[in-house]
Amino acid sequence: MPLILRPYERRDEAAALRAREELAREGFEYLWGFDPRGSWEDFLTVLARRAEGRDLPEGSVHSALLGGFVDGELVGQLSVRFTLNEFLAARGGHVGYAVRPAFRRRGHASDLLRHGLTLANQHGVDPVLVTCHVDNVGSARVIERAGGAFESIYLDPNDGGFRRYWFHAH
Repeated sequence: MPLILRPYERRDEAAALRAREELAREGFEYLWGFDPRGSWEDFLTVLARRAEGRDLPEGSVHSALLGGFVDGELVGQLSVRFTLNEFLAARGGHVGYAVRPAFRRRGHASDLLRHGLTLANQHGVDPVLVTCHVDNVGSARVIERAGGAFESIYLDPNDGGFRRYWFHAH
């Protein structure tokens, strides 16, 4: 079945929070910006504002955070940032993706990246920066197979290194 990308909805709360817990065990911040002290509804409002690029809290940028679903089941997420702040320019990039552990090695990461590159290009982003932690060999392989041109490793004193890749649409 094909991967369906869409904004998170009310009905996705339980699955998204489970995915967040699973990926937190690996040190990955799934649902970036979600505040567990707040409500899911509040988070959906923040995501809608980010998608529109309006009323952004400090540190946020115009972006889309989409759930990736196969047969109605949440398999991962795609984040596309249409502009970059200092943090994203150094280590976050324009496109980020995550696949839940139970759904890995099925091509979902490649699909998420491909969709992310397309969405970024549709919003006028070219070239597109994609990064991954130096320890994430699987993600580096996905990025390289998709044609990412390795630029450098950004060293973060608090979080190790991040491999930086560029994709050019033209």
